[in-house]
Amino acid sequence: MEWGNVRGKASDVEAILGVMEASKAPEPRRIHVDPNSTQQGLLQLVLSVVELLRRLLERQAMRRMTAGSVTDEEAERMGIALQRLQEQVAILCKENGIDDLNLDLGPLGRLLD
Repeated sequence: MEWGNVRGKASDVEAILGVMEASKAPEPRRIHVDPNSTQQGLLQLVLSVVELLRRLLERQAMRRMTAGSVTDEEAERMGIALQRLQEQVAILCKENGIDDLNLDLGPLGRLLD
């Protein structure tokens, strides 16, 4: 067989093509976007971030209370605000059928663990 300056047997070309096919990386997974579930997915993401921030604020409030850098009144206000936020997130999850806010981040692990 001959193509321009390349000469060889058909079996050589077939062998080369076989090696090229075997070395191809697998196709990346395709994302199937369902317009009906996009809104719920976005809501789950936003609520997950809100829950993460609430937990971080709660830990910071506990550190400040332990260090004695807040008054009892400030501590009470922070506690009530964080509790109300937690309740609102729970209500939104229930209303929208969201069971779990702990997103899987792949090799990084779970968001809220």
